[in-house]
Amino acid sequence: MIYMELLVVLAAIFIGARVGGIGLGIFGMMGLGVLVFGFGLKPGNPPIDVMLIIVAVITAAATLQAAGGLDYLVKVAEKILRRNPAMITFLAPVVCYFFTLFSGTGHIAYSLLPIISEIATDSKVRPERPLSISVIASQQAITASPISAATAALLSAELLGDRGITLGNILMVCIPATLIGVIAGAIAVNFVGVPLEKDPEYLRRIQEGILSQDKSEKAVPSPEEQKRAKTSVIIFLLGVFSIVLFGSVEALRPTFTIDGKAVQLGMTQTIEIVMMSTAGLMLILSKADINKAVKGSVFIAGMQAVIAIFGIAWMGDTYFNGNIEFFKDHIAEIVNQYPFLFAVALFVMSIFLFSQAATVRTLYPLGLGLGISPLAMVAMFPAVNGYFFIPNYPTVVAAINFDRTGTTHIGKYVLNHSFQLPGFVATIVAIAVGYTIIAFM
Repeated sequence: MIYMELLVVLAAIFIGARVGGIGLGIFGMMGLGVLVFGFGLKPGNPPIDVMLIIVAVITAAATLQAAGGLDYLVKVAEKILRRNPAMITFLAPVVCYFFTLFSGTGHIAYSLLPIISEIATDSKVRPERPLSISVIASQQAITASPISAATAALLSAELLGDRGITLGNILMVCIPATLIGVIAGAIAVNFVGVPLEKDPEYLRRIQEGILSQDKSEKAVPSPEEQKRAKTSVIIFLLGVFSIVLFGSVEALRPTFTIDGKAVQLGMTQTIEIVMMSTAGLMLILSKADINKAVKGSVFIAGMQAVIAIFGIAWMGDTYFNGNIEFFKDHIAEIVNQYPFLFAVALFVMSIFLFSQAATVRTLYPLGLGLGISPLAMVAMFPAVNGYFFIPNYPTVVAAINFDRTGTTHIGKYVLNHSFQLPGFVATIVAIAVGYTIIAFM
């Protein structure tokens, strides 16, 4: 029965992934229905906290986009990259990394990828190199961002929040680990492929006139619009800084008395309150168009993520909690002897779930049940970035489409694509560095 239930889970994930978008959540919910009504499993815990975190963060990011702040940040990044075009393979992923780190969403990469591709092409640098590692950087930074849904899920009370792990602990391990991993990935990908001017596909497109040299110019914002954009960026960054501060200095969070016990405001509620308030301040001070915010690419992509996590994570939680004793009996001994193998399980599950937060919600309770050290689970956190493995994640597809030279590609066998090498290098190095850091904690 357990294997039949697993087949239902995998089928729901596979079909949902093929459909794409909200299909992952819809078919995940259908799989949940089969598990509950067909196999009689007790429904697990729906990932409400994670969903609300995403709603709050995406609302703030969408408001930033509507106020012009996102475009302003992209222009800042463009200036940095254009000053050092030859170093774009290293600078581009670092810029993507920090943008994602401070925004809490990898969707910001959509705005940077066309710029990276254009600069690389103009500089005769093979675009595959900076584009592939930049996508990976935007994923790795999610597991180091203080305001990402994945970090919030990790900090929730039922996971590591009640086991002595603070936001400061996670950032202390994951920021240097993932950043070093990204740099290692950039070094590895810097030797991928022949130089652009010798690439057969690039030369073919030049000869056939496929590559267009026309560059559309965006309307220059007025001084008043620039002022509003800068204001929105300052407000957003202050919001991010506030979350880091509240998470690092627990005494700043208020404490309430509930049933005679002192209960401190959790980081989940803190992030939700701060980010929604940040959106409100941007609406007031930057005069952002609220209708424009809900129609922007950031809001649409974020809401799709909410629906996807709703179905998939709930289904996964139901399956694993419903069969927790089976997994304990068959996996406990191996994982206790070789805890790093749990990182492999995280990586594989993230391939199917296409979400770091959903993977955390799905597998981390199992890891805790098996007795894995909370610090070790922090070091393994970057392992949930495995969804580059199958090349149908939106940022992966976008990077391929933005590369006009054709060097960023999906191979004949589907899995031999441009993102495998930097993805594996960055993830493995990040986990190794994470383990090295916790050895001194």
